[in-house]
Amino acid sequence: MSEQRGDLPGEERPGPYSGLFGAAPDTYGYQLTPPKQVTIASVIAIGLGVMCLLLAILTLTSAGDQISEVLTGSRGNAPVAVAAAMICAFIYLVPALYLRKRRRWSRYMLIAVAAMGIAGGVMALPASILGLAIHVTLLTLMLQRPTKLWFGRP
Repeated sequence: MSEQRGDLPGEERPGPYSGLFGAAPDTYGYQLTPPKQVTIASVIAIGLGVMCLLLAILTLTSAGDQISEVLTGSRGNAPVAVAAAMICAFIYLVPALYLRKRRRWSRYMLIAVAAMGIAGGVMALPASILGLAIHVTLLTLMLQRPTKLWFGRP
């Protein structure tokens, strides 16, 4: 009778009920390597942090007056512009480095940074489409199910 159901002797059968409608269980919580969403978000955040460091270095050159005028609104504020760029780099780089080490706070911090980047991008919309797209991507990656499961919060 088992041959009528398509079960042949020696053939593997499905295991016990394991999730929503018999779906395979999510194994991201047991992985040692991060899911691709975490890796991509980490690379994006590291790239943004490196660009902020580059901005800080460029502010120390002869172009510092122009950069400080764009960032602060007045010429001659190079120390303020360097400090702002260094803080920005810190805000991107620290969570990006700890994201792959499975620290929950780094995920929450990147979600907050992405939300602030989206808000800033919407306020400066015609000129900030690329920044807005990058921060939307970062937020989307941090809120996907494999990322949530890997950090232990379904």
